[in-house]
Amino acid sequence: MKANILAVDDEKDMTRLLQRTLEPEIDCKVAMAFSGAMALSILEQEEFDLVISDIRMPGMDGFELLESIRKKYPDLTVVMLTAFGNIESAVKAIKRGAYDFIPKPFEQGEIIFKIRKALERSLLIRENKRLLRENQDSTFEIIGKSTPMQRVFDQIRLVASSDVTVLITGESGTGKDLTARAIHAQSSRKDNSYVPVNCPTIPEHILESELFGYKKGAFTNAAGDKQGLFQEADKGTIFLDEIGDIGPSIQTKLLRVLQEKEIKPLGDTKVKKVDVRIIASTNRDLKQKIADNEFREDFFYRLNVLPIELPPLRDRIDDIPLITEHLVARHCRKFNKSPKEMSREAMDFLMKQPWPGNVRELENVLIQAILYSKEDRISKSDIMINDMGRKDECLDTGSVSNLAYKEAKENILNRFNHDYIGAKLSMSQGNITQAAKQCGMDRQALQQIMKRYNIDAADYR
Repeated sequence: MKANILAVDDEKDMTRLLQRTLEPEIDCKVAMAFSGAMALSILEQEEFDLVISDIRMPGMDGFELLESIRKKYPDLTVVMLTAFGNIESAVKAIKRGAYDFIPKPFEQGEIIFKIRKALERSLLIRENKRLLRENQDSTFEIIGKSTPMQRVFDQIRLVASSDVTVLITGESGTGKDLTARAIHAQSSRKDNSYVPVNCPTIPEHILESELFGYKKGAFTNAAGDKQGLFQEADKGTIFLDEIGDIGPSIQTKLLRVLQEKEIKPLGDTKVKKVDVRIIASTNRDLKQKIADNEFREDFFYRLNVLPIELPPLRDRIDDIPLITEHLVARHCRKFNKSPKEMSREAMDFLMKQPWPGNVRELENVLIQAILYSKEDRISKSDIMINDMGRKDECLDTGSVSNLAYKEAKENILNRFNHDYIGAKLSMSQGNITQAAKQCGMDRQALQQIMKRYNIDAADYR
């Protein structure tokens, strides 16, 4: 993408010289303005990466233009042109917020070097804004205006102001991880580390060393000391996702952390104090696991100080249009697609589904609809929902009835695998090992199918 530069000088020959000098050497487009007022008018109509302005101009001079730009467009990079040897004006320009100055008449090599550096600054600012926007998106993507979700938002605000342990419960795909991030982001610990741990994906004998760390020689291949995740989260928050799947041994050690606020690395004789807020989540019925002697009752009550239960999507159908609009816009940007909207028929169809995989399943369906849709409006025919267990739906072969048998079969298999495996990957947050278990197959076999049908696990994380 070409950089957009605005050259401002009352001498038209100078702006044309800037255009002829920069465009062949830098991947940019140079627009021209012949006064400060004209420059401000152009800036209101178009977005620019850089402004190059002369200082001495009739009417609004370069300093006045710089002041106006700093007020209206504080992140816009400005480079000033000044008469050769006029160091006083150059220093004044820098003090008033210009990024750099260029004496004129200028040398071609010098101006190209300085403009490239100025554009690098603009690129860094744009990238930082993008990262901040993504971070905000990932923190506050809990969408909803329904009564059940308003209750959740109230609970998040309540627990964020305290520092006690929170247990988030709910079905898979309801947004437990996003809820934990929102609590951290609204807490007094928000400027410190947030460390998420997906407990089921780490084997138990490794999970202990990951959480608490270890000393050199604690076990084979322990070649040096390692800091655990609790130490990484010190002064911040640790999120133990799907804690209902951890074994009794880890439960006992975590209970000690909750009670004593201290950890003991493997192989160490000393304990270490940690200042960590614990947020845990589960989609399991922990009270039933307690009854089955699979979960410690004392550990449960230590976790369940401030519980938040997330409602399934079927209990907040009114939120589906809002969630859909948000997810479609987000993934159109992610896949570099032009903005799309849902047809009324498609939206009505989405609102009638039971959504056993909740928001994660809805997101997976919308990703596929965005990729399948060839128009700016997503129609019902673009929506493909895994129909296993849904008796009111049948396989739609109408769209392939004009194809040869082999081609039609491959087409349907492709759609089935994207729907079925996509749903499993969504429910496992892109974890291939977990998805393979849900599919009843080996990880390697699933990877082969994913490779054949061009299914990327990263799209479901």
